[in-house]
Amino acid sequence: MQSIELCAGAGGQALGLEKAKFEHVALVDNDKPCCDTLKLNRPSWNVLHEGLETFKERASDFKGVELVAGGLPCPPFSIAGKQLGERDERNLFPDALDVIDAVRPRAVMIENVRGFLGAVFEDYRLQLRSQLKKLGYEADWRLLNASDYGVSQLRPRVVIVAMQEQYWSEFNWPKVNNKNPMTVGAKLYDMMSENGWRGVDQWMARANEIAPTIVGGSKKHGGPDLGPTRAKKAWAAMGVNGMTIAEEAPGPDFVGMPRLTVPMVAALQGFPKNWKFSGRKTAAYRQVGNAFPPPVAFAVAKQVKLAIGRNVVVPMRARA
Repeated sequence: MQSIELCAGAGGQALGLEKAKFEHVALVDNDKPCCDTLKLNRPSWNVLHEGLETFKERASDFKGVELVAGGLPCPPFSIAGKQLGERDERNLFPDALDVIDAVRPRAVMIENVRGFLGAVFEDYRLQLRSQLKKLGYEADWRLLNASDYGVSQLRPRVVIVAMQEQYWSEFNWPKVNNKNPMTVGAKLYDMMSENGWRGVDQWMARANEIAPTIVGGSKKHGGPDLGPTRAKKAWAAMGVNGMTIAEEAPGPDFVGMPRLTVPMVAALQGFPKNWKFSGRKTAAYRQVGNAFPPPVAFAVAKQVKLAIGRNVVVPMRARA
């Protein structure tokens, strides 16, 4: 089955879809470092460096693709912002609906922040469901915690799933894992010790919880750090300095609270070790921090594929 991904970012959702055996026919993003990251890791992917406002004009070229997925911008709904919703210029739901209308996929999968479920957006959610209904889709949404799917981080995210009516009854939300994920200390032990830090065992014993939600930050504000004051305090309780991001792991004689590197943050997001991020530290960290954890994307995408696969009629020539 094939997919189009809108606002593909650094590839978190794309990796999940890939593992669920979706073939990417287009990955769209207006951020060059993100596009460079996708091309760096998967040269064969059709990465399109453009915004949805232009892509939607030719989205009908991809008519019949089974899945339209995306991680639409979070600021319009984030509790950390002004929560302007549909009045926010960064709200891309209308453009995404135009793409869905043009492509008419069997299924839709969109990720956003938990603020989307706020009472202030109840009318907007009902309007979205109504618009999808007019296009022939049943839709629902659920708040999923990344830690329930093996990610060493809480990271609550809303996932919206919509399907053409004939497939909807077959869809089930993914079940949560039976075991808790690895703690920050256990997950990052090898990376923290790679330069011979003698204090790594003591640090691992202290970092015995999963991570708080990693924040990507805005392009309009400062450099990379691990979030607002409350988040930094949570990191400090685990022995992590959240004020900035480090270039490398601590050396043998390091004393104090270590900082995380971009690869360490990526590991806490569920990215595989061999996934590289393009750009300098700030740009790379923002890509990681804004990503949809691949294991969560896989868990949902697998269920989406199962649902639409049960009712797909295979052409005779394909059977042969």
